[in-house]
Amino acid sequence: KVLAAVLLGGVHDGPPTPLLGSVLSVYGQQLALLHRSRTDALTGLFNRQSFDDSMTRLFSDAAWSRRRQHDRRGRWCVALLDIDHFKQVNDRFGHLYGDEVLLLFAQLMIRSFRDEDLLFRYGGEEFVVLLADVDQSMAGMVLERFRQSLEAFAFPQVGRVTATIGFSIPGEALPAGAILAQADKALYFGKARGRNQVHSYERLLARGELAAAPAGDDVELF
Repeated sequence: KVLAAVLLGGVHDGPPTPLLGSVLSVYGQQLALLHRSRTDALTGLFNRQSFDDSMTRLFSDAAWSRRRQHDRRGRWCVALLDIDHFKQVNDRFGHLYGDEVLLLFAQLMIRSFRDEDLLFRYGGEEFVVLLADVDQSMAGMVLERFRQSLEAFAFPQVGRVTATIGFSIPGEALPAGAILAQADKALYFGKARGRNQVHSYERLLARGELAAAPAGDDVELF
C-alpha cells in the first residue's frame, strides 16, 4: 500500500544522482518514523493518538460548517467495536493467542471496510471505525455485515469470537467527546442485552430505549 509520493521538478533524465538518493532515503526514514508513531504496533491499524487527532479534525467547528454548506455531505459515522469476553480468551488460551485474535480481528476489519473508512485500535480489545459518507441504514448494514463475518470466522485454537458494536451519526454540531459518548451508550446497550449485536444511538434514542448522552466534551470511555 502506497503511503506517500514525492514529485520532483527539474530533474534530468539520467540515472539518479547520489544527492537525490540521499534526499529520498532521509525522506523515507522520516515517513516511516511518522507512520510508526501513528499506528498500533500489533495490528497495524491507526492508534489512539491518531484517533484523537482525526476526531478533532473531523468534528471541528470548521468541519461542521463545511458539512452544512454541502447539504450535509461528508457526514461521518463513529462506530465502537468491543470484542466480547476477550479476557476469557487470555485466561483460557494465554496472551499469545489473545494477541493473534486481535491481529486477525484487525485484518478482518481491513478486508471488510472501504479504503476511505478510518480504522483504529482504541486500546485493549476496543476498536473504532469511522465510516465516511453513510446514513443510518447503510452504516447499520455495513456494521452488521462485519459482525456476521466475524461470527463466522474460525480463529485458530480459540474458535468463535464475537463483538458488540455501537454507532452514532450525529445530525447536528457536537464536540467529539459527545459523539463518542453516544456511540458508547449504544455499545453498552448491546452488551447489557446479550452482546454480539449492532446498535445505533439515534435509533435507540428515537424508540425511547436510551436516555440522551451527556453533551460535554470531557467524556471518559472504557
